[in-house]
Amino acid sequence: MEEIKKKRKRKKRKKKDHSFYIIQGLMIFAFIAIIFLFVKSDYAGGIFHLRKEAVETVRNSTLEDIQGQRVGTIYASDGSIITELKNERNIRYLTSEEIPQVVKDAFVSIEDKRFYKHNGVDFFALTRAVTKLINRDAITQGGSTITQQLARNVYLTHEVSWQRKVKEMFIAWELEKMYSKDQILEFYVNNIFYANNCYGIESASQKYFGKTISECSISEVAFLCAIPNSPSRFDPLDHKESTLTRRDVILEAMYENKKISEGEYKEALAEVITVDSHSKSYEQSWARSYAIHCVVEEMMEADGFEFQYDFEQVTDREAYEELYDATFAEYREKLFLSGYQIYTSIDPVHQNALQNAIDVKLEEYNTKNTNGSYALQCAATCVDNETGLVTAIVGGRSQEDISYDYNRAYLSSRPPGSAIKPLVVYTPLLERGYTAGSMVEDKKYPEGPKNANGQYAGSVSLRTAVEKSINTVAWSKFNELGAETAMQYLLEMEFADIMPQDYTGSSALGGFTRGASTLEMSGAYTALANGGTYRTPGCILRVEDSYGNVVMEHQTEEKQVYETAAAEAMTEILQGVMTNGTAKGLGVAGMPSAGKTGTTNENKDGWFAGYTPYYTTSIWVGYDSPRWLKGLTGSAYPAEIWHNFMEEIHTGLPAKNFGE
Repeated sequence: MEEIKKKRKRKKRKKKDHSFYIIQGLMIFAFIAIIFLFVKSDYAGGIFHLRKEAVETVRNSTLEDIQGQRVGTIYASDGSIITELKNERNIRYLTSEEIPQVVKDAFVSIEDKRFYKHNGVDFFALTRAVTKLINRDAITQGGSTITQQLARNVYLTHEVSWQRKVKEMFIAWELEKMYSKDQILEFYVNNIFYANNCYGIESASQKYFGKTISECSISEVAFLCAIPNSPSRFDPLDHKESTLTRRDVILEAMYENKKISEGEYKEALAEVITVDSHSKSYEQSWARSYAIHCVVEEMMEADGFEFQYDFEQVTDREAYEELYDATFAEYREKLFLSGYQIYTSIDPVHQNALQNAIDVKLEEYNTKNTNGSYALQCAATCVDNETGLVTAIVGGRSQEDISYDYNRAYLSSRPPGSAIKPLVVYTPLLERGYTAGSMVEDKKYPEGPKNANGQYAGSVSLRTAVEKSINTVAWSKFNELGAETAMQYLLEMEFADIMPQDYTGSSALGGFTRGASTLEMSGAYTALANGGTYRTPGCILRVEDSYGNVVMEHQTEEKQVYETAAAEAMTEILQGVMTNGTAKGLGVAGMPSAGKTGTTNENKDGWFAGYTPYYTTSIWVGYDSPRWLKGLTGSAYPAEIWHNFMEEIHTGLPAKNFGE
């Protein structure tokens, strides 16, 4: 063990990000506040109120509340059930006697080594965390006890505030009065989230190893116990190496706490962990995954999480994405424990029609990836122009022989090609005095792009440049606007993957580093349909708790991204794309239609984003690992899917003009 001790001495101090210090500081602040605020008469009343609330919360709860047997439900717009939010732990809940001692030892060693000595709050651990924080040393064990974590998961949000922290402490004390240590540990082990819809150690064991937890080795137990610390970071299917690193930390803690021998420790460290390669369970319900995504983000926002889209440095983005992932995982876990009844804008008719339009159009492409999914894929999102809410969302082709839950419609960002031109070039130009008839130059630029047909027409109208999707005009006018000005429009409409390296002329043609999702493109084109008014797309109408109380309700938030006149002029020009341009003949019969095609270099991505006075839909077709596909253009598969889908959902709707 001498080598291990030396290794620990050689550990370098790591610079923590600000969010880490804020969270840790608030933990310590709560400890100090308990002492200080009781003395200050101005705050004493608030403290006593929190104490009263905590006592009532615990005493009015049932074992069912703590064990998390509540089932949530997600509903479509017609009241039909999309899915029930059932936890795997509901069928694999273990009693204290059924939980192996090695599991209890692992969690206590890494999360709360004084678990059996404190009364719910460990002031020694808080003090230790303060010391390490001041010394900028690594904190392997935080100030929150297992009982506090249980209190937070069952009764509270993950809001960062002293009130929440103090209430968490009071609830922990009350839990320790009502339940034994064995019961609390039982609740904890079964309540926490183990990634990939797993709740409870037994579910995790079955998921990742295909066997019961009682059959697992010490090393496998430590591996599973590593996951709940950060289910996104330590997801064994996506981040196995990180999970193994955390496993090693747990094994060391178990050895130091004399829960395993030196021989067991060395053997466990050396053991090769094999995760079941087929363990990732999938549920092919795009509406389900998107609804969960939306309600989790609503929960995050309600508790003060600030979403960010603009970053000066790559490191800033990386820090934000890490914080977002961790926060999202926490609130997703809480959602599955909440018993919420979630009412959405998803229209089953639209959903089925969109899926069918995709499947029929691409049915000839049967080549599959190693996981069994179709290689050629598609994503699509339909938004109701009046409400700004999503009525249909499809993240891939359907298959009878496999299901998967990677919803490309909002998770995948791909270069949008020329479909981006109206958003970053032409509508901004219309705001600055250009008209459909303004003459612009289509000529060869030494450092500029080529046109798709390799020809240059000289002086053309702006309308023609849009209808024919002339690259040289878009590129030159983007540079005239300036990248900062042009890209700001996308940031205003919450495009999440704009990178610092995207502030170049290539972005005028949609040549982004990452790109955009169909959800983002539909949201942006809906703004054009609505006279420049942008609404963040979503699908949550209302959320009720298990007692029928409304806890969240849709509120339309609008902002004017484009001038109304410019957006209306752009819509008129984009109608020409459907009658004279790259999407000629693909409009909705008897209904005004506007849209824009997009094709990336070497025909790797095909896009179409278009709208009527009723709905906006964007379509992407391509491979998950980008590669050439003969005949893949925006005017081919994407526009044809758009046409077939929009024709169906507009059947029976009265014709009306834009702006009516």
